[in-house]
Amino acid sequence: MRRVNDILNTVRMLEEGNLDVRTVTMGINIDDCANPDIAKASVSVYKKIHSCAKDLVSICNSLSTKYGLNIVNKRLAVSPASRLLEGHQQKDGMQLARALDRAAADVNVDLIGGYTALVHKGITEGEAILINSLPEVLSQTDRLCSSVNIGTSKVGINVDAVRLVSDMILKTADATKDNNGFGCAKLVVFANIPENNPFMAGAYLGVGEGSCVINVGVSGPGVVKRAVETLVKDYPDVSLDEIAEVVKHTAFRVTRTGELIGREVASKLGVNFGVVDLSLAPTPKVGDSVGEIYQAMGIAKIGAPGTTAAVAMLNDAIKKGGIFASSSVGGLSGAFIPVMEDHALAEAIKQKWLTVEKMEAMTAVCSVGLDMVALPGDISAATLSGIIMDEAAIGVFSGKTTAVRVIPVPGKKVGDFVDFGGLFGSSCITNVACPDGNEAFIAHGGHIPAPINSLRN
Repeated sequence: MRRVNDILNTVRMLEEGNLDVRTVTMGINIDDCANPDIAKASVSVYKKIHSCAKDLVSICNSLSTKYGLNIVNKRLAVSPASRLLEGHQQKDGMQLARALDRAAADVNVDLIGGYTALVHKGITEGEAILINSLPEVLSQTDRLCSSVNIGTSKVGINVDAVRLVSDMILKTADATKDNNGFGCAKLVVFANIPENNPFMAGAYLGVGEGSCVINVGVSGPGVVKRAVETLVKDYPDVSLDEIAEVVKHTAFRVTRTGELIGREVASKLGVNFGVVDLSLAPTPKVGDSVGEIYQAMGIAKIGAPGTTAAVAMLNDAIKKGGIFASSSVGGLSGAFIPVMEDHALAEAIKQKWLTVEKMEAMTAVCSVGLDMVALPGDISAATLSGIIMDEAAIGVFSGKTTAVRVIPVPGKKVGDFVDFGGLFGSSCITNVACPDGNEAFIAHGGHIPAPINSLRN
C-alpha cells in the first residue's frame, strides 16, 4: 500500500504541482580542441559539441512523451573555455564564443555554459582574455553563458579579480542597454563554484569529470508549496518540524523522478550519468514560486523576521530528502532565490519588504546567492565589487557556494520596473541601503586571505 501511495503522490505532483525536469545538461570536455590557431580550435570545438550532443534534444523529447513529464530545458556545459584561450590574443575570445554559440544553436539546446574563468588565486593570460571579452561576447551571442570563480575556502578571495569582473558587468550592461542590460543575466560570479552544476548561468564541466556526462536538474517549487499548503490546511496546528518532514518526503520523490530521467538519457546517449541536482528553481508564473513556499509556511511578507530561518529549514529539508533518494545528488541542491524569476520575491521587492541586505542574510543558508537582482544603471563599480565581496565572504568563510548575478539596468533608477520576459522574469529595481563609502577598501586590491578553517588537512 505504501508503494501505491508513493506512485499516486507522484502522479498528483505531475498533475497539480507543476513538477518538471528543469534541465538535462550535457557536460563536454573541450580541452582536446586546443590549438595555436584559434580558427582551427573553434572548428574542433564546434565539431566535438555537435558530435556529442546531436541526439540530446530528440532523446529528451522522446522520454518526455514516454513519461508524461516535461523536460523544460536542454543545455550544454563545456570545460572552462579560458583554457583554450591561453597563448592567444584578445580578439580570439569572440571567435571561440561564436563557435560555442553556433554549436548550441545547431544542436537546438536552450543554453550553453562554460565560458568560464577560475581566477580565485590568480589570473592567467587566457582567463584575462575571457573576462575582458565578456561585454562583447554576452552582447553578441544568444545562448552562451559565462561564470567566473573569484574565491574559495581554500585560498580566499581574489579582490583584483572582483574589481575586474565588476568593471565588465557595467560594460556588459552598457553593451546590452537596448535590452535593459540583459547580457548581465548570462553572467554569474561565484565563490566555491561547483563543478557539476547543471543550472545556468554557472554550469561548466569540472576538471575532475569524464569527457562527457549527463547531469539533471529537477525543480518543483509548486510541488513543495502544494504539499506544505495541504498539510497546514488539514492540520492548522502543525509544528515546523512536521512541515520540514513533509518537505523532505516530497524532495525524496522529486529526486527519484529526476534520476530516472537522467539515467535513461545517459544510457540512450551512451555516456556517464553524473548527478541529480534537486534545486527549487522557480519560474515567474504563479504556482511555481519558491517565495510561495515561505508564504505557505507562514511568512506572509517575505523579508519579515523569520524569513531567513524559513529559508534555512527549507534548504536543509530539501537536501535531506534528496540525499536519501539518491547516491548521486550533487550540484547545488537547495532553494534558489532569483528575484526576477520568482513572482513572489519580485513582489516583495516591489513592496519593500525584501531588501538586498535581507537577501544577503538569506543567502547564508540558501543554495546559492544574490540571483537575478535588478540594480540601478548608475551603480558604481566599487558598489558592485562590495556586493560581490560580501557574498563571496559568506561562502568562503562558511564553506558553501555563493554567487552574484545582478543586472545594472542602464537608464533606470530604484523603483523602476524591468521585464525580460520568459523564464528570466521581471522586477522593480532595488539597491543596497548604503551604496557608497567603501571605495578606499576596494581600492586596496590584492587578496582576502583564506580563513583558518581552510587548514583541514
